[in-house]
Amino acid sequence: MRHAETVTFGGSGLDRAAELRPQDEVLQAARLAPTSQCVLIWRGFPLMAGNAMARLPMDHPVLQGRDRTPILLGREEQGLVFAQDISEWSPPDAPQDMGPGRAQQAPLPHHPEIEDGLDFADLRAIMGRLSPRDAELLTTARALYNWHSTHGFCSRCGRPSTVTMAGWQRDCEACGGKHFPRTDPVVIMLILHGNDVLLGRSPGWPEGMWSLLAGFVEPGETIEAAVRREVMEESRVPVGQVDYLACQPWAFPNSLMIGCRGEATGRDITIDPVELEDAAWFSREEIADALAGTHPTLKQPRFGAIAEFILRNWVADTLE
Repeated sequence: MRHAETVTFGGSGLDRAAELRPQDEVLQAARLAPTSQCVLIWRGFPLMAGNAMARLPMDHPVLQGRDRTPILLGREEQGLVFAQDISEWSPPDAPQDMGPGRAQQAPLPHHPEIEDGLDFADLRAIMGRLSPRDAELLTTARALYNWHSTHGFCSRCGRPSTVTMAGWQRDCEACGGKHFPRTDPVVIMLILHGNDVLLGRSPGWPEGMWSLLAGFVEPGETIEAAVRREVMEESRVPVGQVDYLACQPWAFPNSLMIGCRGEATGRDITIDPVELEDAAWFSREEIADALAGTHPTLKQPRFGAIAEFILRNWVADTLE
């Protein structure tokens, strides 16, 4: 696909400075340097300054006295960029519902040590407005902290593990096990038949919301086989030729969305009601109307998600 890496959370050319991860003394000094900056995460929500990611100095009051050591995200021209998670902060007005619908609900709480104008935000809601660099830094920070939150114990022996390599590894002192951040591959597919594309609806989605079919790649399976299997399981539509289009890191929680195009060899649909509420064929003209916000029943795809990116390029004929 032309412009494949311009998808939200795509590569911004960030230097991840991997060679510094084992250099504890260098990193300790860098965490005190005035040229270093820090990204702040609270329960998956990044701290923002309007539409830009907030970049805090390392001596900011909210970063002091934390039990966790900031994670190294990478190196920019002015210095190193770290991330700190403060999910242990539990204000009395913290919302009970922390799901993806948060953007339409009450504002998130404001930390008393953070100046006005900097607020936590729902990454799903703001992702389409982020710069490429901010998007890459935030999805990396969120994905790493997602992984740490569920991997505090060694999967080999069950003992507690410790964070090493500047946040990019966990080691078990009991059995010597070494554990690395996990990313789960997911295929998401533009299934075409002539001028039509196959879309589906998951149970519980808002009225008018449809998207491309998607599913996890299974062990021992190629990307192409996963595309054919998922489409067959969910809709009973057979798929022939499969081509790769683009990919998107997706930290909700820790996936790599692998965008593909598949040519359907039949049109009959029989949905799996466990996976889908409905599935249907939509014409290119209908998708163009949906992207423009003028379709009578089909909602605009979420801007910034790879499904919207693929559909927009398909309508514009910028797929290769």
